[in-house]
Amino acid sequence: MNNHWNNIGKRPSRREMLRTSSAGFGSLALSALLGQEALAKDNPLAPHEPHFAPKAKRVVFLFMHGGPSQVDTFDYKPLLNRDSGKPLPFAKPRVVSSETGNLLRSPWTFKQYGQSGMWVSSLFPHVAECVDDLCMINSMVGSNSRHGGALLELHTGSDTFVRPSMGSWVTYGLGTENQNLPGFITICPTLTHGGANNWSSAFLPAAFQGTPIGNAGVGSENAKIPFITNTETPRDVQRLELDFAQEMSREQMQHTGPDAALEGRINSFELAFRMQTAAPELQDLSKETAATRKLYGLDNPRTENFGRQCLMARRFCERGVRFVQVTHSYKWDQHDRLREDHERNAGEVDQPIAGFLKDMKARGLLKDTLIVWGGEFGRTPTSQGNDGRDHNPQGFTMWLAGAGVKPGFRFGATDDYGYYAVENKVHFHDLHATMLHLLGMDHLRLTYRYAGRNFRLTDVHGNVVKELLA
Repeated sequence: MNNHWNNIGKRPSRREMLRTSSAGFGSLALSALLGQEALAKDNPLAPHEPHFAPKAKRVVFLFMHGGPSQVDTFDYKPLLNRDSGKPLPFAKPRVVSSETGNLLRSPWTFKQYGQSGMWVSSLFPHVAECVDDLCMINSMVGSNSRHGGALLELHTGSDTFVRPSMGSWVTYGLGTENQNLPGFITICPTLTHGGANNWSSAFLPAAFQGTPIGNAGVGSENAKIPFITNTETPRDVQRLELDFAQEMSREQMQHTGPDAALEGRINSFELAFRMQTAAPELQDLSKETAATRKLYGLDNPRTENFGRQCLMARRFCERGVRFVQVTHSYKWDQHDRLREDHERNAGEVDQPIAGFLKDMKARGLLKDTLIVWGGEFGRTPTSQGNDGRDHNPQGFTMWLAGAGVKPGFRFGATDDYGYYAVENKVHFHDLHATMLHLLGMDHLRLTYRYAGRNFRLTDVHGNVVKELLA
């Protein structure tokens, strides 16, 4: 305490405290500002200003790996039912995954829901309750009919080269809101059809790659961020070790020049150190209420696995993670057993997805979170065998919800049988451009210099689909 106050021998007044401590307050403010500048300089995940005012702060991608059938879920085609068994009355695509036969009706019934009156099949009764929050795109198109190329194009914008994933581009452009957690998390990601390339940062700095929690072969109850506890070394000693490693690295780079790999390792060590405090509590779902657990389907063995992933996604959103992917893998590829397997797949994800939408809305998170649902392509309205459909990137459905998109809105259309997008086509490049726009970024300006030219998520393609914007 100040010596003047000690000499008086009595407790200082508030006015005396403020007057004599003013210099100290200035020092504290200066140190805080310097600390923020140092964080922005040394930490690539520090928050960055967007190009313009954003509608969304974060993205959650609900990925249905394998290719859900649009004509059996969200794209009602009464003529398909009427003409089932007849040949397709126009030419099939020149390039296909494999041969198909005649038209095949949907085994499920469709109804209109909500004030918007959007059609949803009986596969998704819970999501149907949320249609007035959905922005349905019935005219998606991709460039590749094979899983590997289609997954890469959806995730990275390229089906032929290794490129940074969309989550990496988002965190590169904006950083993250929570410096104690990764900016890009992928929950139970697929290990096939491109594997880690689907969440890789490629030529972007390593700090922007996705952090996988578990994988497709691990139940979500066992999907944990690994190695976040250290029972052998006290935190103060860990801090000294990291500081020493950073000092040595800086000295080395003074002689050898910049080293992206070395900087990436140091940044990952720093993040891992900070995560020791934040991650254990974040992954503990035991404090969630019984009502919340039931909302996500954690009380049902059928929905428990995907429900836990969706609940984890909500918790990551609450704590400022910029991009979260939840994967239902690899289950939607029904070349046969369409009725049995699509029924099972939808039964696993329908309630969790609806619970996630309702919970995000109730907590006020939906207004600044962009939610994206879909697979790497759709499926043909023509049959494989008696009970299957082939891959179809020519026209399929994805939907958006949340920040900045029109709720209860249907955009684009396929032909009378659901094979080709014929009205307001939306390519993956357009989806990426629109996603970045909602996050406050111009996809033409979000670039990274590599191998002699500027790269971007949309490369030389893509337009913002303004009709989707609220």
